[in-house]
Amino acid sequence: MKQSYKRLIIDTATKYIFLSLVIDNSEVDYVYQVGDNDHSVTIMPLLEEMLNKQSIELKDLDEIIVGVGPGSYTGVRIGVTVGKMIGYLNNVKVIKISSLALMASHSDHDYILPLIDARRGNAFMAYFNQKDRQMKYVNQDVLMNIESFKSKHQEEYDIVVSGKPQVIKMLDSNLMEEVENIHELVPNYLQITEAERNLKND
Repeated sequence: MKQSYKRLIIDTATKYIFLSLVIDNSEVDYVYQVGDNDHSVTIMPLLEEMLNKQSIELKDLDEIIVGVGPGSYTGVRIGVTVGKMIGYLNNVKVIKISSLALMASHSDHDYILPLIDARRGNAFMAYFNQKDRQMKYVNQDVLMNIESFKSKHQEEYDIVVSGKPQVIKMLDSNLMEEVENIHELVPNYLQITEAERNLKND
């Protein structure tokens, strides 16, 4: 019988790499650091170091929570791939969550607008209301013009572009969804890739 419930959170959808280890209902260790387009190189060494400090192996995990985007095309893919690999090889339950929801959890404001720049005046955004530390969607994840999205909301809101997620808040929310079939876990890109765009233009 296991003595404690171990969760690993992974998100690489932004320029920050975020790893968190939660045992029972306490965050015992985390990594939140800016990368240099090198998440694919740094994620496994950082993960290994964090687990080693707690004397935990991947097979000891009970649950993996993966940020599925939207965000950087390459970044989102890295986090989802690592989460799928760990879950599949170690028979660990996988949970998915919006990377924007993770970002929003950093804020303690009543209304929160997480934003990941997508260039040309556009961004990946969502809109949340928070009461008693319980977050819920007002507007689901979108890719659209920043000013157009902002104009939809008249309340005083907090724009979040960075900041370490508050994972315990997320664990207490209804914003996560269990992945029934690990092979069907895919990133939420919310846009076509550059390759697809070029193909359409040929």
